[in-house]
Amino acid sequence: MRSRLVLAAAAVLLAVTPLVAHHSWPVAFGKLVTVKGTVAEFVWQNPHPMITLEVRTDDGKMERWQVGGPAINRMEANGWTQTTVKPGDVLTGIGYQFNDGQKIIRLERVVLADGKTMLLYGR
Repeated sequence: MRSRLVLAAAAVLLAVTPLVAHHSWPVAFGKLVTVKGTVAEFVWQNPHPMITLEVRTDDGKMERWQVGGPAINRMEANGWTQTTVKPGDVLTGIGYQFNDGQKIIRLERVVLADGKTMLLYGR
């Protein structure tokens, strides 16, 4: 009887572990940030597809920003594919920056070079 109870408890813990592992973006939702740059890399994988942008600052220096969205299935629901952007494309990302000042943005939308706006969270 005790071994069944232990096995049942272990099964419950294993079942809820993926739920605990999911996280929210540690961003400042009070202010939208906009970055425009050239795509250096687009990694199409869960939990968050990420785009690396080379962004020129006002003083002419280059910065690398990571911008990303929700899981692939949510992005696909908004029209994204693994070929929506590619290295060399210029895009504008609008979203919320990490609270700690890292150059990482949880995207709300992207404006492609042709002017098309792509949503990420369906808003």
